[in-house]
Amino acid sequence: MPSQGSGDSKGQLLSVPKRRHDSLVFCEVLANSGAAAAFAVDEFFHADIRNPHTRRAYRQAVGRFLSFVQSDVQTLAMITPAHVGRYFDQLDVSSTTKKLHLSALRHFFDRMVNRHVIVLNPALTVRGERTSSSEGKTIEIPPTEVRKLIKSIDVSHLVGLRDRLVIALLAFTAARVGAIVKLRIADLRIHATQPTLQLHEKRGKVRSIPIRYELVEFINAYLVRLSGTDPGHALLRTAIGKTKRLTTSAMTAADVRCMLKRRLADAELPNHYSPHSFRVYVATGVMWPSLVFLWRDSWFRAILRHISEPTMCREFRWR
Repeated sequence: MPSQGSGDSKGQLLSVPKRRHDSLVFCEVLANSGAAAAFAVDEFFHADIRNPHTRRAYRQAVGRFLSFVQSDVQTLAMITPAHVGRYFDQLDVSSTTKKLHLSALRHFFDRMVNRHVIVLNPALTVRGERTSSSEGKTIEIPPTEVRKLIKSIDVSHLVGLRDRLVIALLAFTAARVGAIVKLRIADLRIHATQPTLQLHEKRGKVRSIPIRYELVEFINAYLVRLSGTDPGHALLRTAIGKTKRLTTSAMTAADVRCMLKRRLADAELPNHYSPHSFRVYVATGVMWPSLVFLWRDSWFRAILRHISEPTMCREFRWR
């Protein structure tokens, strides 16, 4: 087996991944806290937290806090609740972001306590800010603007067909953008009697929903022009610059947001809409005539994938 300093990484049993070369792992406070702290950090971010979005948010929060306290302390054991309190006093962010940072620090120091790096959790006694909201912040996109947006897309090339399909999926299925970008070609069930779409929602939930005939037409037009229709391939793929051609890589939620902003600008529509605005459009626009009969129905909650009625009422601002 090659030595530890050898450049040949194929023979090493445990190669050091690139993710270790960041400010959090090589933070002076963590380096002075010993091997147990390094082990606990890796365990917390890469074993405890399985959601990549949560992992990124918690990593940023913990890294920002350690950067704040490293001028006053040398090890994690020297951090006190006063350090955490002063950190939040100078943190110039919204109340919701402060709650996220406090949650990240509490979970992080809990792991440090469990691995005997520190004795007590310094963030446990720090009180967070209270927030309350009776209305959702998502801006609804009106049905007229949805139709204008779809009609404004040039579908003479493959990228235009893809963009039209993405917006139609958001508008006709009420699915989250995270479920849309996970779609594979195998998730399409285009039958003559009842075409369905299999969505992979957050927390590992899978559901099949019926789709309307307009969406079936958009799907068929896109698949006819798409090269490489293996069932395991991603349905929505990234574009190769301005060549009007697609790669084999799946789009991300950020790609969908950027695409939507560009299409809104091309259609001369307001740019404050987001992919989540289409869920509000489905709830308050398309289903509003039947809302009186459906708002307590479990079927309606299943369509939007909300479990509790207060969550739906707050997000979709039902009057």
